[in-house]
Amino acid sequence: MRPPRRNWRDGDVIVAAALDLAAATGVRIQARAVTHPQFVADAAADLRNFPRDCWSGQGDYGRAVPSDDRQTMVALDLEGVLVPEIWIAIAEHTGIDELRRTTRDEPDYDRLMGGRVELLERHDLTMSLIADVIASLQPLDGAAEFLHALRARTQVVILSDTFEQFAAPLMAQLEWPTLLCHRLVVADDLVTGYRLRLADHKRLAVEAIRSLNYRVAAAGDSYNDTAMLQAADTGVLFRAPDHVIEEFPQFPALCAYDELLTALTD
Repeated sequence: MRPPRRNWRDGDVIVAAALDLAAATGVRIQARAVTHPQFVADAAADLRNFPRDCWSGQGDYGRAVPSDDRQTMVALDLEGVLVPEIWIAIAEHTGIDELRRTTRDEPDYDRLMGGRVELLERHDLTMSLIADVIASLQPLDGAAEFLHALRARTQVVILSDTFEQFAAPLMAQLEWPTLLCHRLVVADDLVTGYRLRLADHKRLAVEAIRSLNYRVAAAGDSYNDTAMLQAADTGVLFRAPDHVIEEFPQFPALCAYDELLTALTD
């Protein structure tokens, strides 16, 4: 016999229903077993309309609470927030001004990267040369200290549209924070293409972390960060160009690391 449907808005939430939410993001959630499939289906249907910030996962099968006592995770962009724009550094080293264009200027990432790969091929720029340029870079002034202070307060993940081959020297200088990014295709020391780990990965990562019952605060500076900021509980623009700030007035715009630390952890 099918069990009666519960009134979820009165407060009871079965954690197993979160499996339905997590399925969309591919995140696995350990949950108490519920043997009746229809019961889980009903719970999942109601959970879609139940405010995610309200359930705590505490007590028998989870109990909704009005306060937000979730653990916190901070998601940060990399270039422009913690380190210099790598492609601008390559442009300055090679004198190829077209490579100065970044995600601050172009919201279509595939169009941007397709143009970059074409320029690299046209000018015979090798991966070795690019690696030498990146090796000469250092984190932005105050970035390492900010990140150290932030990691002392909360968990941090870097969500970037950079590439593994670019990031390693800079990650070493930042004491190896967790980084989720993409990968270049390199053959005979030439960049021939790129592989996105996942389209729109910043937003999906934030949504996945929230589905694990974390409160997420996020900061970025470019068009490719805005979906992540929108998906987070708290979204902040940091040292963003004026046109991005004007297009996304819903996000606070900060310039100093002490202000950012406060905004992400208070």
